[in-house]
Amino acid sequence: MSTDHSPSGTAQLPPLALIAGPTASGKSDLAVRAALAHEAAGGKAVVINADSAQVYADLAVLSARPAAAEMHGIPHRLFGAWDGAKACSAADWAASARAEIAAAHAAGALPILVGGTGLYIRTLLDGIAPVPPIDPNVRAAVRALSTGQAYAALQSEDPARAATLAPADGARIARALEVVRSTGRPLADWQAERSGGIGHAVALRPLILMPDRAWLYERCDRRFARMWQAGAIAEVEALLGRGLDPALPVMRAIGVPEIADFLAGQLTEAEAMAAGSQSTRRYAKRQYTWLRHQPPAAWPRITLQNSPPDTLIEALLRD
Repeated sequence: MSTDHSPSGTAQLPPLALIAGPTASGKSDLAVRAALAHEAAGGKAVVINADSAQVYADLAVLSARPAAAEMHGIPHRLFGAWDGAKACSAADWAASARAEIAAAHAAGALPILVGGTGLYIRTLLDGIAPVPPIDPNVRAAVRALSTGQAYAALQSEDPARAATLAPADGARIARALEVVRSTGRPLADWQAERSGGIGHAVALRPLILMPDRAWLYERCDRRFARMWQAGAIAEVEALLGRGLDPALPVMRAIGVPEIADFLAGQLTEAEAMAAGSQSTRRYAKRQYTWLRHQPPAAWPRITLQNSPPDTLIEALLRD
């Protein structure tokens, strides 16, 4: 993120607490504990989801969406708010999050944003680049290229962008190439025109959970095993029964392809569970890397096991 949304000098602005961290790091529990502490001190609080899987109503189990008992009476917003048939883009989510944050402030409540989807958080705080819709013919031509071909083309057509990307980063390479070909301008030009961010308008109280990786990966494995036993198979069966486009985010969510392969007889139960656990760990690793390098250096990064939860809560609630 390009902007240092530090809380210094922003006491007059409405507060926004943010708990970010990789999957299975304990964010949701900490958010509820912070909300309960705030209410015990006489305030009100609302927890707002910033996880791209938990937005879908169809993924209650596989996204580890908090159950009613785990919410402890704290209002939760944007959890299960989208039907899986409609993709929730970062811009879609950010618009809804802005509205929920404004509603919380209007009600005198502290909004507590919780999640690990970096693109969502960046879009909300920094805004979004106003890139026009990509010409379908350009998109088709770019997506037909191999990653190597696309990277070579990007080196010629947008060398500055190519220099920032790994040659194997197919998704970002394709995006940059289709933008420059469709609009005639490099992606960096559009990103310099970001709009709609609220980072300048709130007193941000951020906290990033960065637990020990071995501890985190073990939690990922245990959680996927619990999901398997707690209804994940039925959840995927219901999704498959809807006949949704397999390219939709809900159909590509962690655990859905693996369980779909199990249901189709292409994987054994043990193989599907191992694959789902591995996908979860890989996702956690990507989140961990993003959270380590992308948010401003001033944002506190906490190793959860070594920091008393009360200390973390105090940091979030401090005026």
